Amino acid sequence: MIVGIGVDVVDVPRFERSLARTPALRERLFAPAERVLRTRSLAARYAAKEALIKALGGSDGVRWAEIEVGAEPSGRPIFVLSGTTRASVHERGITGLHLSLSHDAGLATAYVVAES
Repeated sequence: MIVGIGVDVVDVPRFERSLARTPALRERLFAPAERVLRTRSLAARYAAKEALIKALGGSDGVRWAEIEVGAEPSGRPIFVLSGTTRASVHERGITGLHLSLSHDAGLATAYVVAES
């Protein structure tokens, strides 16, 4: 059963300016494996994290760097959760998360469906 959905759109040039202005954002928002990615990929991952929080119904128990966007061998994007974020998702009864990412023309978008 679907228990939540979330969508987010990020303006990539604006996001790039934010990272340049506040370099500590990389560490605060992204898992170590994500921090080396290009800006448009980081923007899509930021959108994914925002969309996840919306699908969860709020950010209680969620830490940004504990939400990593990885990929299956097929290339399909997935969430790799750890720490209190993983526990918080489990406590909410969520057993499945579906993620779709895209970026084009200076915009990055993400869509998340949470299932129980």
